Amino acid sequence: MSVKHKKRIVNCAVTGSIHVPSMSPYLPITPEEIAQNAIDAANAGAASVHIHARDPKDGKPSSDLELYREIIDKIRAKNKEVIICITTGGGAGMSIEERAAVVPEFKPELASMNCGSINWGLFPVKEKIQKFKYEWEPQLLDMTRDFIFENTFEAMEKICGIMYENNTKPELEVYDTGHLYNIAFLLEKGIVKPPIYLQFVTGILGGINSTPYDIMNLHTTAERLFGKENYEWSVIGAGSSEYPVATMALFLGGHVRVGLEDNLYLGKGRLAKNNAELVEKMVRIMNEFDYEPATPAEAREILKISKN
Repeated sequence: MSVKHKKRIVNCAVTGSIHVPSMSPYLPITPEEIAQNAIDAANAGAASVHIHARDPKDGKPSSDLELYREIIDKIRAKNKEVIICITTGGGAGMSIEERAAVVPEFKPELASMNCGSINWGLFPVKEKIQKFKYEWEPQLLDMTRDFIFENTFEAMEKICGIMYENNTKPELEVYDTGHLYNIAFLLEKGIVKPPIYLQFVTGILGGINSTPYDIMNLHTTAERLFGKENYEWSVIGAGSSEYPVATMALFLGGHVRVGLEDNLYLGKGRLAKNNAELVEKMVRIMNEFDYEPATPAEAREILKISKN
């Protein structure tokens, strides 16, 4: 029986750049908090941790390489096996150069690569927050009313080139069905190299939704374009869709992503106190259906990556 048949990779997105600190007192902000959340998530069953950095003074998304260095060093001091996946999505308003700088600097095994441009609407969140901790939070949310998360073909080619030069596998972020056709084009031109790893990102205003119909649309389109032997996939459901979407992915042969980047709640009205709680819930669901979380070594085998 193959590793893939029994095992599923649990990815944990530790802090991201979408949620603002006023939404939860448990959102990791400092390098110490982000690193410890990543370590605890790995101990709970995550084979891969997805890392963003934030300014420790106010929680604003940051591209500061020294913050990333501190986070990575702290994770590696306590866990040398977990796969570290670094974002090249960055935060709203960052340049391509800022977003990609982490790859040559740290040469991670995985890094996110966004596969197309979308409207990126976080502004409805503002209506749900009665009091903001920091001045930048409402400004950032308002800015997304007139914001395009820009990922042109030129930018994708540039970022992919940087990744392959540094032995980093692109984790291909798919926000809508058209992004799969972008990837097919990049494959045809040799810009992306098989086998590929897709991350379906669902539930962001401006991208595809998180209904079962949307997940099947992404899944069946990928099957047609790439063939089931030539790719692996994982799925994100933003907010309350996190666990329903992840559970559906298990049955379809996919992997899963949870974490405070995507969802702040452990259950209705119950804020998650850390990322480990979210991973533990995912592992419980997997165990109910006789699936097992892949170890980092098994995840490397599944994704065909070698430890950097």
